[in-house]
Amino acid sequence: MIDTAEGFEAQTSTDEQDHVIYRFRNKTFKLNKRLARERMAGKRVINGIRTAELNLLPLKYPEAYRIYKQMKANHWEPDVIDMTRDCTQWNSGALSEKERWIIEMGVGYFSAAEGIVGDSVLHVIEDNLTAAELKHAVLRHVAEESIHMDSLIHIIGSLNIDVDEVTARFNDIPSVRRKNDYITEHLPELKRGIDLTLTANKQRFAKAIFGITQVMEGTQFYALFAMILSLHRQNKMTGIGQMFQYTLRDESNHIALGRYILSELINENPDVWTPAFQTELVQFMREGVELEKDFVRDCLPDDTVGMTQKDFLDFVDFNADRRLKGLGLPTLSQINTNPFTWLDEIIFLKKEKNFFETRVTEYQTGGSVKNANEEDLI
Repeated sequence: MIDTAEGFEAQTSTDEQDHVIYRFRNKTFKLNKRLARERMAGKRVINGIRTAELNLLPLKYPEAYRIYKQMKANHWEPDVIDMTRDCTQWNSGALSEKERWIIEMGVGYFSAAEGIVGDSVLHVIEDNLTAAELKHAVLRHVAEESIHMDSLIHIIGSLNIDVDEVTARFNDIPSVRRKNDYITEHLPELKRGIDLTLTANKQRFAKAIFGITQVMEGTQFYALFAMILSLHRQNKMTGIGQMFQYTLRDESNHIALGRYILSELINENPDVWTPAFQTELVQFMREGVELEKDFVRDCLPDDTVGMTQKDFLDFVDFNADRRLKGLGLPTLSQINTNPFTWLDEIIFLKKEKNFFETRVTEYQTGGSVKNANEEDLI
């Protein structure tokens, strides 16, 4: 290609697969395409080529980029949620003591739990990944955890909830403390960095991804969210309910991203996926489920309007089995259907179109594309 008017010439070398040469007046630029192919070949979930720049190209893990775009298109901001009606109900005696307790447990638990996830995703998962597009998507995950924490601050400020009591609720309720300690007790060493060329350490990293995204976010978050959405369904605390709907949509992407990264890690490192390690993950989920059920009993000690404790305990089993099935692992229970048919629409987004197509589009920028494949959402 020659542009004589500008004195510009693009000339391929004799080895057209490796180099392209551009000449512009007295300058020559030789571009080495082979290095790009080597970069692609050197990409790995872990133990791949590390570079100073976060260059997504060439894309080796396009599904991570697709999930990233879906997360970005689903962006929302807590401050625009109108809490006027919630404040009126909160201060007028419109809620029963049981219903107030559920809201207080939700605020107390999630105000710190979302931060545990964000910090762990950043310092345990992102720090140890080496493929740029995986790091890029995970950083979006971290940003969304910040939005979720912001939403809890918005709720606390709007309702004028005692901040000291919020903190105490997270620190002093045994079922809350036990389930969070269970997830985080092995993370500090991973934050300091370990040798991920060793199979045992790869398994520890894989278990951390599983614990953060499939056990904590994918199983231990859902029952309390469902309780608050049950109140929302009864036209109670609708501002909070709206924020929790949006948060659950985000969680769907986080779970899908975590499962994808874990699956790619296993594909590239088959030494990780031993029968013993698979059994270890199933046992990890089993113990996480029992801790979550203790927490559910604390959140809903007695049945109340529209909510039966047994349904929520079954719901924990239902979600745990979904996470295990997603990784080809054996399930733990015989709960094959969602105990709440209406939650199929609100949480799993299988049937409900309006939730995705109305409010969400108000947050989309002109250049964003909603790649919503409902079968991929969790």
